[in-house]
Amino acid sequence: MIVRWGLDELPGVLAVLGIERPLLVTTPRWTKVELPVGSVFDGVRPHVPAETVEAAVEASRDADGLLAVGGGSAIDTAKAVSARRDLPIVSIPTTYSGAEWTPGFGVRDEARRVKGGGGGGRVEGIVYEPELTVTLPIAETVGTAMNALAHCAEALYVEGRNAGADEEALAGASLITRALPTVVEDGEDREGRRDLLEGAMHAGAALAGAGLGLGHAMAQALGGRYGIAHGAANAVCLPAALRFNQPVAAAEIARFGTAIGNDDPASRLQELAALGGLRRLRQLGVREEDLGEVGAEAAGRAGARANPRPATGAEITELLRDLW
Repeated sequence: MIVRWGLDELPGVLAVLGIERPLLVTTPRWTKVELPVGSVFDGVRPHVPAETVEAAVEASRDADGLLAVGGGSAIDTAKAVSARRDLPIVSIPTTYSGAEWTPGFGVRDEARRVKGGGGGGRVEGIVYEPELTVTLPIAETVGTAMNALAHCAEALYVEGRNAGADEEALAGASLITRALPTVVEDGEDREGRRDLLEGAMHAGAALAGAGLGLGHAMAQALGGRYGIAHGAANAVCLPAALRFNQPVAAAEIARFGTAIGNDDPASRLQELAALGGLRRLRQLGVREEDLGEVGAEAAGRAGARANPRPATGAEITELLRDLW
C-alpha cells in the first residue's frame, strides 16, 4: 500500500500506479475539490445500494483507475467497481472509517433490507489530507472515530490477530481516544483532526491485518436492516461486545484499556460514544420487535464467526435488547 500525507502528493501516487484517467467516485460535496481526474461519478449513496454500483461501473468505462473521495460508502463503491473492472484504487478518506485499507466491501439490498459483501477491490494507494475532515459534523466525527476504535479493539482478540496488527491497534486506540474529546470541543482543531486521522490510519491497518469481530457483525446487521450509519451502530454495539468477550479475552481487552487509559474500557467507550449522542439503539430507529431477526443475521456474519467467544443468535439478541 502506498500511503502519503497531503493532497499535493496525489499526482505522484497516481503516477506510480500508472493511473492517467481516474474516475472520481464521490458525492457532490467533494466535486468542488480540484483533483487530477478524467471523469466524475458523484452518485455515491450510504450503504452502497446495488444500483449505485451498476451506475458507477458504467461511468468507469473509459477510466484506468479509481479515485475514491469521501467516507466508507464512497470507498466501498469504488471497491465494488474495482472488483468488477480490475482497476486500482487511490482513496482520500474524509472520515475515520478505515475502509481504504481492505479489499472487502459491503453492498446493501434495499428491497430485502440486508447488507451483503464482496472482495477483490484493488486498494493500492491512500492520500490523507486532514484539512478535508475539518468540516465533518460532530455526530459523524464521533461515529466514524468509534468505528476506528472498534477496529482497534477487535483486532486484538479476533481469530486473525497477530503481532503486527496488535501494534497498529494499540497506536490507533491511543491517538483516537486522546484526540476525540478535543475535536468534539473544537471541530476546527487541526492538530486534533490530524491525530484522529492518523489514529484511523493505524486502525485501518489493524483491520486489514486481523479482521473484524462481534461488534462489527452486530453493526453490519443493523445497517443492512435500517440503513443506520456504520459508525453510529458500532459506537452503540462495541461496549456490549467487549463485555461479552471479557470472560475469554480479558488480557487482550486489558491491553486495549491500557492504550485508551482506562481500566474499564467498555464504560469509557460508552462515554466517548455519548459525545456524539450515540447511546441506545432505539434512538437510531431500531424496533424492539426486530431484534430477534437482527440477532440471527448478526450470528451468521464473518465477524461473529471470527469472534473469540462463539455467540448464538439468541445471545446476540439479548445483547441487542440490553442496548435497545
